[in-house]
Amino acid sequence: MKNSVSESAMFVESDEDMEKDQNKYENDGNDSDFSSDSIENQSMRKPSSYSIAWPQSYRQSIDLYGSVPSPNIGFLGTTSLSRLGSSFLSTSLTRRHTTQEILPQEKKPLLKPTEEEQAQQSLLPPLVSRKSSIRISKVSHEAHIPGQCTFGQAVLNGINALCGIGILSTPYAAKEGGWIGLCILLLYAIFSFYTGLLLRYSLDSAPGLETYPDIGQAAFGTTGRVIISIILYMELYACCIEYIIVESDNLSTLFPNAHISVGGIELNPHVLFAILTAVALLPTVWLRDLRILSYISACGVIATILVVICLFWVCLVDKADIHTQGGTSTLNLATFPVALGLYGYCYAGHAVFPNLYTAMANRNQFPAVLLVCFAICTTMYCAVAIMGYTAFGEATLSQYTLNMPQHLVAAKIAVWTTVVNPFTKYPSYVPTTYALSLSPVAMSLEELIPASNPNFNIYSKLIRTALVASTLIVGLSVPFFGLVMSLTGSLLTMFVSLILPAACFLSIRGGRITRFQAAVCVTIIIVGAVSSGFGSYTSLKEIIEQLFG
Repeated sequence: MKNSVSESAMFVESDEDMEKDQNKYENDGNDSDFSSDSIENQSMRKPSSYSIAWPQSYRQSIDLYGSVPSPNIGFLGTTSLSRLGSSFLSTSLTRRHTTQEILPQEKKPLLKPTEEEQAQQSLLPPLVSRKSSIRISKVSHEAHIPGQCTFGQAVLNGINALCGIGILSTPYAAKEGGWIGLCILLLYAIFSFYTGLLLRYSLDSAPGLETYPDIGQAAFGTTGRVIISIILYMELYACCIEYIIVESDNLSTLFPNAHISVGGIELNPHVLFAILTAVALLPTVWLRDLRILSYISACGVIATILVVICLFWVCLVDKADIHTQGGTSTLNLATFPVALGLYGYCYAGHAVFPNLYTAMANRNQFPAVLLVCFAICTTMYCAVAIMGYTAFGEATLSQYTLNMPQHLVAAKIAVWTTVVNPFTKYPSYVPTTYALSLSPVAMSLEELIPASNPNFNIYSKLIRTALVASTLIVGLSVPFFGLVMSLTGSLLTMFVSLILPAACFLSIRGGRITRFQAAVCVTIIIVGAVSSGFGSYTSLKEIIEQLFG
């Protein structure tokens, strides 16, 4: 077969090869069906072949931040900006429009699932393909209409996915790695942007691919789907632990003298506020109707920007008397691997990208959306890292809000914003990187319970309660925000953001890419694996030393 990728573009594919890809996947294991049915009917049936495998609920749980339209951003929704971004990327990164991409977003009726499909799916009904515009989910008990997000809304959701609590630790990462470490942040930004595009082209390789686990299944079979799903859920779970630690640390800063005695046991501020946080969050985790969260993307972005503004206000306007200890350093080799994990955590939004892509009204704008999101988030990360490390030096703590003088109004606003923000994110958001939540994890476990079970709601609440309790226990046992974040970024985010997208792309489209593309993917995999190994070892070693040293 002739090479379908030109040397001048990183992704240029012919319509003929796209059709061959479709035929290949649709014929796989079902030649007789293909001979009797049209390609259209095949593509309408195909999603069920992916969605019947565990986890079936992944799409619905992630769609809340990928396909539910949030308030638009006027200047980001302008035609000129979106066209400029798409035009620029189309000359170097994206392939030309194919028949699959420019299909009109027609609304088609939901296909009635067969009895066999109904029996196989215990929690959620089967999904229809991306060509269909209506899905029904038990999560919200209402029809969702994907493919309606504008350019500005997609940018808002993308920023919300990328820029989360990781921004609080960028000054600490600068301290751990030194100023040279910022080069690693920029390198991860470039690689993560590229792997975000790889996910898009993996989705387009065959009809029916809609989520990250679907890509894993297309690349490595059911085993790949399960492994990728477990890694994604572990990342979500770890991020929920981080929120417990964030609440405990910041509330302890606001109320350092708070304590209580229960049964002769004295609870210090950290333990007390961690418990109170878990108790306050528990009712929100029980929610199954999550429609009220459709505007949280805007709240999350606004909160992040507000906390950043507060840092600059304290340092530049209030000119707080901040004394650095030991100044700053160019390179810290001993703790540099910890910085690798912290910087890697900053780009943990890949679990959302497939849903973000399929939710867009004009999917050809997706590369431009990613470019804007990564540009804005990386700029904020660098600005906060430079300002925070310059101001606090070697005294920089794992969250820069803990370094800010608490008698200042701006510092109080920053801390309270950090405290309140997780309450709007904890129950329903994903890897993160802005609100990696328990709901996707809980829903995946609920799939193991037959939907016809009369005690389903009771079991559901027990599962969600147990998950919240376990995050509390782990958060109290390992209360080291920076080290836990570094371990999560090294052990999990490196796989989600760098290694797995490149590996899946090579597996799915390996025979139809240039040597340069293959070399780039292999380089990303190597960088991700090395960073993951060194970062995980160092952060885990420091955690053990903190606990038992």
